[in-house]
Amino acid sequence: MSSPGVGDSARLAIVIGALGVVFGDIGTSPIYTLQTVFNPTDPHPVPLSDQNVYGVVSLIFWSVMTIVTLTYVALVMRADNHGEGGIMALITLLRRWATRGGRRTATTLAALGIFGAALFFGDSMITPAISVLSAVEGVKVIAPGFEAWIVPVTTVIILALFAVQRHGTAAVGRFFGPVMVAWFVAIGACGVVGIADNPAILRALSPTYAVSFLFGHFDIAFFALAAIVLAVTGAEALYADMGHFGRKAITRGWLLLVLPACTLSYLGQGALVLADPDAVAAPFFLLIPDWARIPMVLLATAATVIASQAVITGAFSVASQAAQLGYLPRLRIQHTSPSVIGQVYVPWVNGVLMVAVVALVLAFQSSAALAYAFGMAVTGTITITTVLFLYLAHTRWRIPLPVVLIGGGVLLVIDGLFLAANMTKLVHGAWLPLLIGVVAFTVMTTWQRGRAIVTDARERLEGPLRDFVVGLAHRDPSLVRTPGTAVFLNRGNDTAPLSMLKLVEHTNVLHDHVVILSVDVEPVPRIADADRIVVDDLGLTHDGVFHASLRYGYMERPDVPAALRLIDPARTEGPVDLARASFFLSKVDLSPGPGHEMAAWRKRLFLTTSHIAADAASYFNLPLDRTVVVGSRIEV
Repeated sequence: MSSPGVGDSARLAIVIGALGVVFGDIGTSPIYTLQTVFNPTDPHPVPLSDQNVYGVVSLIFWSVMTIVTLTYVALVMRADNHGEGGIMALITLLRRWATRGGRRTATTLAALGIFGAALFFGDSMITPAISVLSAVEGVKVIAPGFEAWIVPVTTVIILALFAVQRHGTAAVGRFFGPVMVAWFVAIGACGVVGIADNPAILRALSPTYAVSFLFGHFDIAFFALAAIVLAVTGAEALYADMGHFGRKAITRGWLLLVLPACTLSYLGQGALVLADPDAVAAPFFLLIPDWARIPMVLLATAATVIASQAVITGAFSVASQAAQLGYLPRLRIQHTSPSVIGQVYVPWVNGVLMVAVVALVLAFQSSAALAYAFGMAVTGTITITTVLFLYLAHTRWRIPLPVVLIGGGVLLVIDGLFLAANMTKLVHGAWLPLLIGVVAFTVMTTWQRGRAIVTDARERLEGPLRDFVVGLAHRDPSLVRTPGTAVFLNRGNDTAPLSMLKLVEHTNVLHDHVVILSVDVEPVPRIADADRIVVDDLGLTHDGVFHASLRYGYMERPDVPAALRLIDPARTEGPVDLARASFFLSKVDLSPGPGHEMAAWRKRLFLTTSHIAADAASYFNLPLDRTVVVGSRIEV
């Protein structure tokens, strides 16, 4: 039994780790939120006055309390899928807990959830661009002549950030937490200095200022919401990264350090603007004493890189989970940490994000211009998450419908206001995350549909597995059995492996020992080794042919050779020589056909998307020198 001190140290380490990964995005929002609200180049500018400053700061604080603290920390984070969070976890929970009569509703909401995941890809492109840009822009406060170098320096930092992704965050992860602790302590301290110079700003903590600003000046406040939402960017990371650190660690980090530090920073900036209206151009950096500005710019750059790292890693995780659940092709995925399975690197996604982020920096040139696009992705994801959670609260936890409608209605009205405000920025950049979301959603749903069509075609081609195995014993001429072990990877235990079917058809030869192997991805994050493998003799006990089903969670990468070693030798109908076994894969060559299951353009998209699929041998960790591929053609 460990001592209380050891337990406290372990819990503290988890909280510090969470500070380094989870809160980077929301923790760097004070850099640009307030200055964006009062940006004079905004198409709907907020006039600078004392009353508006109180109202904006109050609205920022209560938006953070409502959306982050209440919606995410207190409510949504209770909806976990075996400890894992994120919008993909909500989708699997919806499918699992939907009643028979509510299947159609659950399916519709799951599709909405996929669109929310698609919007996250937009978020993962915009976050690195706006975060690093906003930090580097702080140099203008110190050396205005440096302005021409902001975009080139930002581009170099971003390229370096994506270049090191292949090494993973495991090596540097231990440094992230302390850096973010220093960041939050620093911005909180600077906020205290600003408050001390003008304590009247503390009145903004009263919700009356937020309410009076919102409803008393609705024509101004409504448009301000499009910028105020920047204060809650990163709220989805609290939920998405819950599986890494746990709800308690994230809650403690938020309530004990992140929320107080961000609140003090916003109040301090508000106090500074009240005293010096010209400071609204860069209130975050002007709040910092002259002697500390250079170190603070460096610290801000480090913090924004960490924030970018977190959202990039989140994009890798979403892509990996989407592939496991059948919404994307099988992608090449590298696990970058021996201890944290969720830390993955997806080369294809990394390349796409790198090109997209650099293009955004070069196209928009400033964090203020990008802010119009940023809010759309955030509000869309938050609103969808709230809708899915409310449905789940009623169907899974049996929360009475009136409670869900009234309580959830209030949350959805708030989310809806933010969403509607950002819709007014469509022509100013908010179209970008919507376009990214629509494209990603179209790709994912097209892949899911095309995959279902191909699966049906393969089932007709392959025929029932048990009939095929029984037929092998009565084949004329009889099969020639050659020494050794063959492992045929298959999609399940219903149909025969295409590779085995063609091998027998064309050679009339089969190994003495045959393992027909399927890999099933369950709607849970991980499967214990004790439950990893299920063996079926397929009705015949002495033919040397049996089926093995490997079970994996959607957070895991299949390792077929390692899993096969878990098979009980007593159930394999004779000795299985895995050290020298041959592995057979079925290769399907897809081509457009005359069928009308999908539109012609979706067929072309499906076929194009299929080319990014990872090599199956590499995906299943098969030995390349003992892997044979047998092909066939299917029309879509």
